[in-house]
Amino acid sequence: MNSDMLIKQYCKELRFGKNIYESYSKIIATDYADFLAQLLKMEIDRRELVRKNRNLKSAGFDVIKTFENYEFRDIQIPNAISIEELKTGAFIDKFENLILYGPVGTGKSHMATAIGVAACSRGKKVKFYRTAALVNLLSEAKAKGELQRFMKQLRKTDLLICDEWGYVPFEKDGSQLLFQVISECYEKRSVIITTNLEFSKWNGIFYDEKLTSAIIDRLVHHSHLLVFQGQSYRLTHSTMKSH
Repeated sequence: MNSDMLIKQYCKELRFGKNIYESYSKIIATDYADFLAQLLKMEIDRRELVRKNRNLKSAGFDVIKTFENYEFRDIQIPNAISIEELKTGAFIDKFENLILYGPVGTGKSHMATAIGVAACSRGKKVKFYRTAALVNLLSEAKAKGELQRFMKQLRKTDLLICDEWGYVPFEKDGSQLLFQVISECYEKRSVIITTNLEFSKWNGIFYDEKLTSAIIDRLVHHSHLLVFQGQSYRLTHSTMKSH
């Protein structure tokens, strides 16, 4: 068996995949040590890319968004957090939360997604849900006796994104399940919420003042409130607007 075949066989036995035996011959090195260093670096880069792609896929984003050309002009950002910290997701390492509040179409979901995508690139595990869909999944898991397994999956995340929080009111069971999720996240992982409802109106989502207060208390502690202003981006750029 020639060297090429042996390298291919050894790579399979070591579970290196195709990358090494398909690319090693392209390496230009000054000596054996340089060749080996380049070869190992190439495999590390491949594994990092695979990990990032796996994180992105498992996150469940509706659409992949980034901060390229994103406008921060009409957003009130507290002094306690910088734009750079938002872009890099540095707050996730401190188990801090973000509450993105403002009218529909002002870029809240875009920002939440872009932060999540950047976090995936940093090796963080992210889950993105429309809040109503998350409550439905929780209810279904409970009905099937699989709630603990679902919660165990959520515990593995570094960042939980609840999009469109408050768009749909919840039944009592759904509210309690969502509270359980937020409680599980408290001081253990970060949460991003996008909402168009001020805190004083959250009781209209949960219909239980004590539960509403408990959820707000856990979310607001270690949290940054970003207020989105201005006109709806979708409305402003709509092809249906009059000229």
